[in-house]
Amino acid sequence: MNVQFAASTWLWTSPFSSDSVSLFSKIRKIGFDAVEIAVEDPALIDTGILNRALKDNDIKPIICGAFGPTRDLTNEDPAIHKNCFNYIEQCFDICEAVGAKFVAGPMYSAVGKARLVPPEQRKKEWDLAVTNLRKVCESAQKRGLSIALEALNRFETDLINNSEDLMKLINDINHPAARVLIDSFHMTIEEKNLADAVKTVGDKLIHVQVSENHRGIPGTGMTNWNDLKTGLEAVGYNGVISIESFTPNVQELAGAVCIWKPFAPTQDIFAEEGLRFLKQWAK
Repeated sequence: MNVQFAASTWLWTSPFSSDSVSLFSKIRKIGFDAVEIAVEDPALIDTGILNRALKDNDIKPIICGAFGPTRDLTNEDPAIHKNCFNYIEQCFDICEAVGAKFVAGPMYSAVGKARLVPPEQRKKEWDLAVTNLRKVCESAQKRGLSIALEALNRFETDLINNSEDLMKLINDINHPAARVLIDSFHMTIEEKNLADAVKTVGDKLIHVQVSENHRGIPGTGMTNWNDLKTGLEAVGYNGVISIESFTPNVQELAGAVCIWKPFAPTQDIFAEEGLRFLKQWAK
């Protein structure tokens, strides 16, 4: 496969700030082509400092959003929608400043919003997601950007759990700026076959995140990497594949993603071993 590799800043730190650009030299030295910048609070990021650090380290940026209860486009409160719109616009600003092409993430709802609700409420929330994401897409298109929407497993959302759900949402949004991010962690929980899931999203795919089924180092768990590769080759994917896991050293982040113990002696070793596996896998 003709792909590049990235590491998420969440592997080392949270929240990302201007000071976090010190990670870039290490990420580049390990051998990554790109860095996936997790934007939790845009106010912490000076785009001038960020842009210089990216150029100094010759590393490509991917911008990933973080969507909690105050950034929920399916909430009944329009004020929360507005807050989410403002946040996404700030992420678009960062994209423009550093030359990134899209904002990635599960921006249709709040992560952790997983409930059993009546069909009429489900439809209402679905329609809100469609309407609001169409507005987001219109804004993205004006800037020459896209959004990469991500399905999450059933324990993290009740709205979009697999590739089929995701394509239904994208078809309902019906806008060219609505594209797809796939994440192997969520896929190993929700999909019947990884190759078929990738083929389902087809040419809408613009970003890939990977970790193991237990959120650990790629290649150390039960993920069917052969099927994932088959799917990516079938759709001709040639973008970035990013390792996304989380540091256990930031208690708030570790608690939010239910990581109770480290997966490697150090986060650097996690990144090094993960990249070594992925480079061999992608040959």
